[in-house]
Amino acid sequence: MSADSGPEVHDMIKPLSWLLGKWKGDGVGKYPTIKDFTYTEELTFSHVGQPNIQFSFFSRNSKTMKPMHHELGFIRFKPGTSHCALLIAHNFGVSEVEEGEFTDTEIRTESHTVGLLSFGKPPETKKIKRVFSKTGDDSLEQVVFMETANTPMTEHLRVTYKKVTL
Repeated sequence: MSADSGPEVHDMIKPLSWLLGKWKGDGVGKYPTIKDFTYTEELTFSHVGQPNIQFSFFSRNSKTMKPMHHELGFIRFKPGTSHCALLIAHNFGVSEVEEGEFTDTEIRTESHTVGLLSFGKPPETKKIKRVFSKTGDDSLEQVVFMETANTPMTEHLRVTYKKVTL
């Protein structure tokens, strides 16, 4: 390891090493109970040489540039399989564990645990699904689906990113 290159990529995360780096994109949010909106988002995927990927998602309203949503977490891998888990904390009081499968161009997950603040704003989030798809050498799409206590599973967010740094 050199000071410039950082730690060596752990063998377990090599299939998804294309995620590593900083991404910026534009998205559309919609849901039956809210007005449609547009946003910009910056993602950073990094590692420290361990068998996981750390991430940070930060979005802003594309018209006002006011902060909207922030997620921090990790992608963990089940050794010897294509099974992965996302461990996520949201700034509005939701924490979740999503599990699913990955390929060399896609990650598909679904929450099996959603934790909520006792004083969180209703309606209660019940389930989240997401798909990350590599759509080119330097492009990525994320689609997020959500189910609440009042609304069945439906698409909520769709954003397309371009990689800006490795």
